[in-house]
Amino acid sequence: MADPRVDQMAKILINYSLAIKPGDKLMVRSDSAAAPLVDAVFREAIRAGAHIFTRIELPHLAEIRYRESSDEQLTYVSELEKLEIETIDAYLHIVGEENTKALSNVDPKRLAMRRAARKDLTQRFDERFEAGDLRWCVTVFPTQAHAQDASMSLSEYETFVFNACLLDKDDPVELWQQVGAENERIARYLMQHDEIHIVAPDTDITYRVGGRKWISAHGKENFPDGEVFTAPIEDSVNGTVRFTYPAIYGGRSAEDIRLAFRDGVVVEAAAAKGQEFLLAMLDTDAGARRLGEVAFGTNYGIQQFTGNLLFDEKIGGTMHMALGAAYKDSGGTNESGLHWDIVCDLREGRVYADGELCYENGKFII
Repeated sequence: MADPRVDQMAKILINYSLAIKPGDKLMVRSDSAAAPLVDAVFREAIRAGAHIFTRIELPHLAEIRYRESSDEQLTYVSELEKLEIETIDAYLHIVGEENTKALSNVDPKRLAMRRAARKDLTQRFDERFEAGDLRWCVTVFPTQAHAQDASMSLSEYETFVFNACLLDKDDPVELWQQVGAENERIARYLMQHDEIHIVAPDTDITYRVGGRKWISAHGKENFPDGEVFTAPIEDSVNGTVRFTYPAIYGGRSAEDIRLAFRDGVVVEAAAAKGQEFLLAMLDTDAGARRLGEVAFGTNYGIQQFTGNLLFDEKIGGTMHMALGAAYKDSGGTNESGLHWDIVCDLREGRVYADGELCYENGKFII
């Protein structure tokens, strides 16, 4: 039996998140396990007048690529992909993996090599987005693999995902607009300040954001959503941070990460588990040892770690920092083939803006 929540999610993705108009060229990239949502999105996009194209990815192909490719094959960037980035008006990525650990045993240097080779493609995508020429959104379709990562049954995880998207409410779009209004209020406050100082267990770190733009995220580029973010001034990050939750990228993870920054650069890095992976990520390129993003999670409907960053970085009462590329629309200039968000619990923390206490025990108090 079809799940009506899937149809509702498709309607919001097409009409609210991506705001599809007649004639828009929409690319949908998805894992094959997310077929029910792809079907619903395809139908809704056609009804909205879009020209829709799909790229459905089969399990195991990525693993074959990393294990069997020569270095030349691994770093090749298709001319078709370049053309796609220049042509589409909107891009939707539906994550619905059957095995989230498929790349766990791939040499992290191989992962880094491919990321670095695709840096120009990623940057061009970002340029078109920042110019307002391209809209994009990432979402998740519940699968057994994601449910297992979250230590839930599939039905429990489905409820978690759809409720995090506010699909259990009478008017989800109105509520996402309210989220946006509250996040905008926080962003306006933060934009009036320069130095941000964060103190939490094993964490004491400062960065400056004067002149940078804090952005409200409320269901447009991510669905679900709930954060405010910006890019720190590149050489201003100093101090230490201990990340509470595992940091996951491409099916691999590092746990209990501790980083020390000096003048914006990671000078010390340690992980209780996944040390080799952490160091390989930091060595992606020169920009990978700098922060491209700093953010606060504001979705208090998400309170548990699931192993899926789309949800985990939004947990109300947390912050996350991204090593690598900055989003240019926030004013950042750091460039890298990496953008790796890592989450830290602030429910026992405090945040000061130019010396003024503005956040305590997981919530803004302004």
